[in-house]
Amino acid sequence: MSSQPSSQLSALLQDPELADQLLSEAQTRGFVTAMAAAPHLLDPSEWLAFLWGGDEISPFASHEDLEAYANAIINIWNESREALLSGSWQWPETCSLDDKELVSEDTRDFAEGMLQGWQLTRDDWETIMPEDSEDNALLGGVLLSISLLYDPENAMMVLAEEGADGLAQFEEIFNSVPTMLCGLTLRAQGLVTLH
Repeated sequence: MSSQPSSQLSALLQDPELADQLLSEAQTRGFVTAMAAAPHLLDPSEWLAFLWGGDEISPFASHEDLEAYANAIINIWNESREALLSGSWQWPETCSLDDKELVSEDTRDFAEGMLQGWQLTRDDWETIMPEDSEDNALLGGVLLSISLLYDPENAMMVLAEEGADGLAQFEEIFNSVPTMLCGLTLRAQGLVTLH
């Protein structure tokens, strides 16, 4: 995976004025990954503004900066989409587990961004994977895993109540997300092609 789109995005997020108004890099990657996994492709122009809170007016000082940002986002989307469909998607390098906090801040931010992205594509998911379908269990599993990684303290309590070894379970959940996410994206593609 090339680091160029990431460094392009990182460079833009170095600007403190922009950093305050845009999702962090990990949140952005999570959001864009959710858009890349979506069953129906949504034009980035339909969701780009969500990366700065949904305002019609972008926080960028110049059109060039906005264009550079949009290009960085589209590059990440393309990379994520290709990786998800080829089954090779992996967590971004900065996402990891953490001994003290259970997950790194970037993992939590990535999960948060991803959940925000799911909200936007939720109707599409529920249409192709209705509640009573087998596929809905796959979708539910992915969403549950991402939710647990977003709120690890709560997750640990739930796992402990079930008598599970929380830390081992947690590692398993974190490690299984790439496979589950690739599987879900491919399954969605198959279902969309059928309809």
